[in-house]
Parts: sequence; structure tokens; C-alpha cells
Amino acid sequence: MRTFSLVSAIWRTCSLYQQSSDFSMITSRLLVYVAVLVLCVIKVSSRDTFIAAVYEHAVKLPNATLVPVSHEEALALMNQNLDLLEAAITSAANQGAHIIVTPEDGIYGWNFSRETIYPYLEDIPDPGVNWIPCNNPKRFGYTPVQERLSCLAKDNSIYIVANIGDKKPCNASDSQCPLDGRYQYNTDVVFDSQGKLVARYHKHNLFMGENQFNVPKKPEVVTFDTIFGRFGIFTCFDILFYDPAVTLVKDFHVDTIVFPTAWMNVLPHLSAIQFHSAWAMGMGVNFLASNIHHPSKRMTGSGIYAPDSPRAFHYDMKTKEGKLLLSQLDSYTHHPIVVNWTSYASSIKAFPTENQEFTGTAFFDEFTFLELTRVTGNYTVCQKKLCCHLSYKMSEKRTDEVYALGAFDGLHVVEGRYYLQICTLLKCKTAHVHTCGGAVETASTRFEMFSLSGTFGTQYVFPEVLLSETQLAPGEFQVSSDGRLFSMKPLSGPLLTVTLFGRIYEKDQTLKASSDPRSQVPGVMLLVIIPIVCSLSW
Repeated sequence: MRTFSLVSAIWRTCSLYQQSSDFSMITSRLLVYVAVLVLCVIKVSSRDTFIAAVYEHAVKLPNATLVPVSHEEALALMNQNLDLLEAAITSAANQGAHIIVTPEDGIYGWNFSRETIYPYLEDIPDPGVNWIPCNNPKRFGYTPVQERLSCLAKDNSIYIVANIGDKKPCNASDSQCPLDGRYQYNTDVVFDSQGKLVARYHKHNLFMGENQFNVPKKPEVVTFDTIFGRFGIFTCFDILFYDPAVTLVKDFHVDTIVFPTAWMNVLPHLSAIQFHSAWAMGMGVNFLASNIHHPSKRMTGSGIYAPDSPRAFHYDMKTKEGKLLLSQLDSYTHHPIVVNWTSYASSIKAFPTENQEFTGTAFFDEFTFLELTRVTGNYTVCQKKLCCHLSYKMSEKRTDEVYALGAFDGLHVVEGRYYLQICTLLKCKTAHVHTCGGAVETASTRFEMFSLSGTFGTQYVFPEVLLSETQLAPGEFQVSSDGRLFSMKPLSGPLLTVTLFGRIYEKDQTLKASSDPRSQVPGVMLLVIIPIVCSLSW
């Protein structure tokens, strides 16, 4: 209505030209109205907030086969999953969502070798080709999945983020070309509300077991701009590494990350909702995480996370149904005050204690622990250069539950090589201290307050608070500029962990996976012992 009024005013001003001999006066007035109109249009064309949706999808899996199926059989399975995704997309759009994120492997599952995944792949062009598959489906060959996604986006006027497979032919002129003459990529695609392909991202940090895919020759940093902010995209295991995840925020200044994932929960520090919400807070961005729903493999945990607090999240190990989440977010994130993660911890002396230190293992990493023996207290525990300080008060000190303060400063080497510094307050698995660090899902002890800090050697620290039954605690804690993670009030539920999860990327010594399948090491034996999964080839 406001734009219409301005247009009418311009028309009235122009009509005055016929009645006035003072052309310059009329021209000046016209220019003023035009300037106001342009500003108005610019304002209307951007949004201060938007509604985000993520869908946790109970994927229909293919039958395990040793030989490839036909393209027709592959498409039939993908259409079954697209039918489920269509219902979620339509529902989200009807509720006002501007963008929806769907999971990694959400269209065809993960039971594949390099050969058996091939019938599910499509040639996905560079978005610079300016293509709406819904309008011109044959332009780049046979692309029925891209056509359907494009039409869903166009028909529902919504951005869609999906994960599919890309294939790119190569030949002997390329020294890295695989023996079968093609590259195969784990790929995220984004279609805008007109159905146009606006982003394509090839996953860089493949998890062990993803032998059906190749690693891109260099990390891709992919963004797309909307009227509700700048978005970046990466996939699952990428979140643990600098490129492209940190680069998107630090150098490309995205407001929101879209994150398709097939994440298996690993306690005490790497359950999906726990770590993804912590990454959003640590990096100061919105984070839209869509996970597979497959409880038998501990796959669940999706969320819509703002920099200050989770807005919506879902964790469900009991049912088999998918779940649609929606929430409003600010379009343009105002990055918080920079945290000096070592400031407070370096300014105080170690708290004295008579307790004996002991070691325990958390996800294959050997921590140094101190038991919390009193209902309230102050403790310090150190490992190498990292010292962790804790002040706390429990509601009561139960005899059947043990909590410990732990520190780890070292290279994690199980499913990848990445350097960690971790300070953690956690519940031990049993009342015996030798079980500290093991996975725990329930607790009974409530904490009235806590304050955790550490002498970190990195600015990349992700604050986690996880309650019993794997639940988050939105609005119950915050981080100070001097590096303390502290409670704002008594916690609403019994505590599993309070953690500062630090990454020193420059110490990773990451083993670069080869893009040549001839040199890819089979991951079958490793998968027996590794409980974190991003697109496992089971």
C-alpha cells in the first residue's frame, strides 16, 4: 500500500508538468519522490527476520545389493523419499517458511559402494549457468531429481536445501581421474523460491566409509545471498575442520549456515544437538541442522540455532517418524563481542585440592580427571598447556552418581586427525571413577550454578551444556567476554555435561584423503569401532 501511494504521488507530480511552466521545480519534486520510492522498494525487498525450517527425515533405504540397480529402480526409491520430503516442504511453506533444509543422504540412504551409488547420481551443473530445472529439465541431460526439487521450490515459493550425488566425467588427461572415468561427489544443492539452482557444494571432508565418493581437489567455499541474509553451506563431518566451515564465517561473513547431515550421536561431547548448537554460539551465526532419523543407528538430532540460544531442536530415540521444525530467526546476525577464551583462566591461580587425579577415556581420548567430592567447590585440573577451572554448586551430593572435571589437550586420531583442547564437567557412567568419560544418557543430579573456564590456545571454542535425556538448556547459560561459561540460574534439569570444546586447527596434521579410489583405504574394520557416522557405506 505504501509503494502504491508513492507511485500515485509520482503520477500526480508528473501531471503537474502540464499545468506549470517551471520545469525545474517539477523535476526536482519528481526526483525527490523517485528517491523515496527507491528507498522504500529496497527496504521492502529485504527482511529483518525470516522463518527457517529443518526436516529430520526417516529415510527409506535401498535393499542391500552387491550389484548396481537400474536407473529406473534407483529413481523409484528416490521418489519414495521425495514424496516424504514433499509433504514436509509443503507443510513448511504453508506455515510461512522461507527456507527448508533436508538431510544428507535423505534421498537415497547410505548402503552403497562406488558402483552401486552410480545409478542414483545426476550431473549437477555450476549454478552460474542460470538454470531452472522445472522450466527446462532436459538442458543438462536426464535430471529428474533436480527437476522435482526445482518444481517443489517454485510451486511452494520456498528455498530448498537438499543432498544428492553429482557425477563428473574425466579422462587420462587428468592425472587424478579415477579408473572408472568419473568423479563422484557427495553434493548439496540449493534451489531458490523460483526454482533456480543457486548453490552447489561438494563435500570436502569425507568420513571414513564414504568410499563411493571423491574428495574435491580443493575445498569449495559456497555462499548464496537472499533477501533474508547471506548463507553458507557445508555437510556433516566438515563441521570439525577449518575449511570450509570456519572460512565461511571468518572470511565470507555469512549470517546463516545450512547443514545437511547424517550424524550418529556420540556422547559425552558430540551428540548432534549438543555440538551443532555450540558451534552456532561459538561462531556467532544462525545454524540450520537437518539430520537423518534412524534411531537404531543413533541418528537423530536436528535444530534451528541462533548465536545466543537454540530456537527449536528435536532429539527422539523412541519413535520412527520424521519431524518438521520451524522457527523465526534474525536475518542478519550481529557477531557477539570477541571472547578471549584464556583471559579469566590465566588470571587466577589453580584451586588447591586434596583429590587425586586419575585418567579416563572419552571417545578414545585420554582425559585427566578430578572427582567432584563435595556438594559445592572449586577445582582445577591440567593436561599439558591446558588448565581447566570449575566453580559449582549441586542441589545435593548423591551417593549413586559421580561427577568429574576433565581436561584433554591433544590430537584426536580415530576417525580423522584433529587437535582438541577440552574442558569438561561430566557425569560418570557409574558410581566408579574408572567409568568417567563413558557415554551417559540420564542423570539425577541438578546443579544450582557452575562456572567453567580454561587456558585455551585457540579462539575457536564451542560452549556446550547438555541435560539428562540429551536435552539442551536454552537461555540458562552464557559466555562472558573473558572466557567463562557460566549458568544464569539453576538448571532446569539434571546435568550430563558442561563443556568447552576447543579446536586448534593449525595442529591438525590432517591426513588428506585421495580422490583416486585406487588409493582409498577400506573403512570396514574402522567402522566396527567408530560410533560417529556421516554417510556410512553400510
